[in-house]
Formats: sequence, C-alpha cells, structure tokens
Amino acid sequence: MKKFIQTICLTTAFATAMPLAAHAADKQKLDERIEAAHLVLHELMGTPDKGIPDDIAAKATCVAVVPGFKKGAFIVGAQYGQGVVSCRTGHGWSAPAFIQLTGASFGFQAGGQSTDLVLVATTHDGFERLLHDKVKLGADIAVAAGPVGRNAQASTTELANAAILTYSRSKGIFAGVDLTGDVVNQNQDDTKEYYGADVSYEAILTGGVPVKPSSAHFVRTVNQIFHASGAH
Repeated sequence: MKKFIQTICLTTAFATAMPLAAHAADKQKLDERIEAAHLVLHELMGTPDKGIPDDIAAKATCVAVVPGFKKGAFIVGAQYGQGVVSCRTGHGWSAPAFIQLTGASFGFQAGGQSTDLVLVATTHDGFERLLHDKVKLGADIAVAAGPVGRNAQASTTELANAAILTYSRSKGIFAGVDLTGDVVNQNQDDTKEYYGADVSYEAILTGGVPVKPSSAHFVRTVNQIFHASGAH
C-alpha cells in the first residue's frame, strides 16, 4: 500500500511539474542545463567504441541533447525533458537553442526513471523540421533508434530512411532508444531568457547568433564529436 501511494505521488508531482516548466527558467538554470548537456557529450566522447558511429557523425546536421529526461508512470506513462540543440552551419556549429521533449506511453507500468538523450538529425529535412514549432517523432518526421559503435553502419531500411536517430545513456552506456510519438518543440521562453531578446530559432540554428561564453564549451564539444570523422 505504501509503495502504491508513493507511485501515485510521483506521478502526480510529475504531471504537475510539466505545465510549470513552460515558464522560462532563470539564467543560472539555463547555464546549468547547457553544462549538463556538455557533460553528456563529454561522456559520449569517452565511449568511442560504443558511441555514435563515424558515418552518422559525419553527416549530422543537428544535434539535440536532453539531459535527465524524466519518465514516470502509473497506468499512463508520462515523459518530459528540457534540452538544447545545435546545428551545423557553413562556419561550424551554431549557438544552442532551447527545446523541450514531451510524450506519453500507455500500459500497466509503475515507477520512474531518468536518462540522458541525444537526438541526431542526419538529413536536411531533419534540420528543417527542427526549425518548426512542434515536431512529432515518427509522424512529422521519420525517427529510429540509432546504432552504436565506431564503425556501425545505418544499413537497415528503417535507419536509412530516418531523418533523426535517437540515443539514450544509462549508467554510462549509450544505446539506441525508441522515441516514436514524442514531441519536440521550441522553448521560446528559455531561448528569449538566455539571449535577452526574442530571437528566432532559424536565426540561432543557421549561425546568425554569436555563441555566448557560457555555451562555448558545449558547441566546441559538439564540433569535436561531429567533425573528427571528416565532416565539414
């Protein structure tokens, strides 16, 4: 009975937190989110044999990182996370824009967990879709769990057709993850708070906004991971 009540409390608190997160976080929280995303990528660099394959890194057009993606469930599961995205431009990778990822799953399940997510857009369509207000993975854009390993090949039809490949990290190990049905959308409030103006996603992700000092290390790490294989 005690466990049942704890589960109910967890799910209720999780559902309550989601609308509150729509309000812009303060600058310190946004800096912390960028730092958390940077640490996820730093861990990724430390696992080259079990990370994102070189051929996928070479053609990546955008990279989104959602640290601490939350999943809580009781009968109906809820998923929610805040993250950042950077896209390849003609002169390197863009300054980060802020995103949120939401979804729901159904079934008899209980408990909760937190994991880190990395989404890699590998086509121009994937890039364009991320500039839209909301993108439903698997519906508005083809998505698939990404392969891992330095020389793994995206050879199956599903992987070859996917515009976005998705990865999760749990206990230091990266693996592909199915995020079909989840929705990625811009966090305009946080973006405005961080840059001090209502700048557009297009302006940021196409390189029209300078990288701020507090996010330079994140962008630098993105460039190291998604450039070392010969990408330009």
